[in-house]
Amino acid sequence: MLSLRAALTGALFTLALNISAQTPTKPVDPLKVTPGFDLGAIDRKANPCEDFYQFACGTWLKNNPIPSDQSSWGRFSELAERNKAILRQILEEAATAKTQDANTQKIGDYYASCMDEKTIAAKGMSPLKPVLDRIAALKNLQDLSEETARLHRLGVNVLFNFSSGQDFKDSSAVIGQADQGGLGLPEKDYYFRSDAKAEETRREYVKYLTKMLTLSGVPAPEAEKQANAVMQLETALARASLDVTARRDPEKVYHKMSLAEFEALSDSFSWSRYFAILQAPPMDKLNVAVPDFFKGQEALLKSTPIETWKTYFKLRLITGQANLLPPDFDKTNFAFYGTYLTGTKEQKPRWRRCTSWADADLGEAVGKAYVQRTFGEEGKQRTLDMVHKLEGSLGQDLQQLTWMTPQTKQKAMEKLHAITNKIGYPDKWRDYSALTVIRGDALGNSLRANEFETNRQLQKIGKPVDREEWFMTPPTVNAYYDPQMNNINFPAGILQPPFFDKQADDATNYGAIGAVIGHELTHGFDDQGRQFDAKGNLNDWWTEADSKAFKERADCIVKEYSAFELPGGVHMNGELTLGENTADNGGLRIAWMALMNDLAGKTLPKKDGFTEQQRFFLGWGQVWCDNETEEVQRMQAQTNPHAIDRFRVNGVVSNMPEFQTAFGCKAGQPMVRGEKSCRVW
Repeated sequence: MLSLRAALTGALFTLALNISAQTPTKPVDPLKVTPGFDLGAIDRKANPCEDFYQFACGTWLKNNPIPSDQSSWGRFSELAERNKAILRQILEEAATAKTQDANTQKIGDYYASCMDEKTIAAKGMSPLKPVLDRIAALKNLQDLSEETARLHRLGVNVLFNFSSGQDFKDSSAVIGQADQGGLGLPEKDYYFRSDAKAEETRREYVKYLTKMLTLSGVPAPEAEKQANAVMQLETALARASLDVTARRDPEKVYHKMSLAEFEALSDSFSWSRYFAILQAPPMDKLNVAVPDFFKGQEALLKSTPIETWKTYFKLRLITGQANLLPPDFDKTNFAFYGTYLTGTKEQKPRWRRCTSWADADLGEAVGKAYVQRTFGEEGKQRTLDMVHKLEGSLGQDLQQLTWMTPQTKQKAMEKLHAITNKIGYPDKWRDYSALTVIRGDALGNSLRANEFETNRQLQKIGKPVDREEWFMTPPTVNAYYDPQMNNINFPAGILQPPFFDKQADDATNYGAIGAVIGHELTHGFDDQGRQFDAKGNLNDWWTEADSKAFKERADCIVKEYSAFELPGGVHMNGELTLGENTADNGGLRIAWMALMNDLAGKTLPKKDGFTEQQRFFLGWGQVWCDNETEEVQRMQAQTNPHAIDRFRVNGVVSNMPEFQTAFGCKAGQPMVRGEKSCRVW
C-alpha cells in the first residue's frame, strides 16, 4: 500500500523508469568493478566553465548509448546492473540448492517460478479467476466496499490507499493513514494538461485499457466503451487529488481525524465492512492525507454505475499483475508503460525482471545473502567514518551562517546531533515465515507477497515506531533521509564505485559519496525536512525572521531550476524539485568543507593532470553521467522531485565560487552565476 513516507523521504534519486537505443544491456561480470573516477569519461574538447557536465561526462555519454531494454543508462545503472548480476547468482544457486534453509528455499522457489514462462502462459488468467468472479458479482456499494478491502490486501491500487504511518506530530506513534490513489497514469496532471502530447497520451491510455479488456475476453466495441468509462472515472479521481508539488508540503497531507469524522467524508462507503475485511487493527484516530479526495469519492460512489466500478476494478487488477500473466498481457503493458511513456524499445530479459521482483518482495532475505558477498563490517565502518566528518562540516556550516539567528541555530544543532545513521543493512533481518512461496505459482507468489506486506504495514497501527526498520533493501543503489525518523540510510548497494572507491583518492570520494552523504544530511534542513524537529515531529522550531530568510534563499533555487528547459519546451518544476536541489547544493558544499578540513591547508601535487579541488568536482560530476530518452526526461520534469542529471551537476557548480576558482572560470561564463548565485546551506 502507498505510504506518505514516499512523498516526504528525501532520497538521492528515483529509479522508476527503464528504456531505449540500439542494443540490449550487455551482460555484466559481477566480479568486475568499474573505477569510481574515469579519466576516459572526460570530454577534453569541452570547456568546464561553459558546460561542466559535458566536460566531466561527455566522452562517457558518447560511448555509452542507452541499451534497447532501458529508458536511461548512467553510472547508477552500471552499478545497479552489477548488483543484479550478483543477485542473479544468489537466486540461481538458491533455486537449485539441494539443501536449503527456509529463506533460501523461498527466494529460490520465487525466482524459479518467475522464470518459468511456460507454466505462466499455460495457466493463463486462471490464477485470477476467483478474484475476477467476485468482481463480476458485485451488486451494490456494500459489495464494492468489501471488494475494495480484498483488493487492497492483494496490493491492487483501486480507489484510495490505506496503510500505516508515523503520526506527524507524535513520531513515537504509528496510526492509520488514508490517502488518495487509484490512478493508472503517472500523476494527476496527466489527466488535465492541454498540450498536444498530453492529449495524445490520454488517447493512448484509453487504447491500452481497451486492448487489456479485449485480451480478457471483452468484445472490441464494448471494450472501447468500457475503457472510456474507466477513463472518465479516473479523471474524476484525479480531479479530487493533490498534485505532486502540493504533496511535498507536510501540512497539506496531515489531517488527523477521529474514525467517525473520516467515515463521514464518504458515508456511502461501508467502512465497517472495509476495515473488517482489510483486517485493520482497531483505531480511534487516523491521518486523512487529502480529505477533499474522499469527498470526491463520495460523489463518485453516488453517480457512477456499478458496471463501471466492476470494469475499473478488473482493469486495476489485470494491469497491476500483467507481468505475470500470459505474454500478450505482458507485451501490451510494456508497449504503453515502457515504450510509449518512457521510450523503451525492448523488454528487459526475464532474469533481470525476476531479480528485481525478488528484491522487491523478499528484499531482506535476498539482501542478507548479498551483504555477505559484497559488503561486510569493514565497509560499514569506513562509511561511518566519513559520515561523522560530514556531520562535523554541516555543524560548522550551520554555525557560520549569517542569515540564521542564534536561537534557531541552537535548534538546528540539536537536530543535527540527533540524526542517527543506518549503514549497509539492518541489524535485525525481516521474518518471512508468514509468507508462503509455492514453486510453479508465480502470480500467486506475487499476490501473497503483496498481502504479506499489506498485513505487515497494517499491524504496525497502535504499536511503537520501529526505528530500526529499513525502507530500502540492501542491494539498492540509492540512499535516503527520513524526516520522521531523523535518520540517514545508506544501503550496501550504493557503497561501491563510482560512489565510494577504496582505490580512489580522498578528493574524488568526497566529491562522490561525500556529496551523497551531505545530500542526505541536508535533507533534514530542506523545505520539507526543516519542518520536523529533532524527534521527528512536525513542529515549527524556526523564528519568523529565520523562516523568511530561508524562504528568500529557497526561492532563488526555485527560480534557478525552473529556468532549465528540455527539448520541446518543457521546463523543470523548481517547486517540485526544491528539496532535492537544496540537498544537492548543500551536500556538495559540506563535502567540500570536509575535504578542506582533511587537507588542512596542504597543497598536494596534481594527479592525472588535475588538482585535488578539480578532482573533487569531477568526482561529483561523474556520478551523474547519464543518457536518457526524451520521453523519460519529459516524465521526470513533470513527476519527479529530482532535476535532470545535467541540471543537477551544472546547477550546483554554477553556485559555487570554489568551483569557479578551481577551474579558473570568469564572470559571464555559464558556470558562473555570480551575484545570482543561490545558497541556502
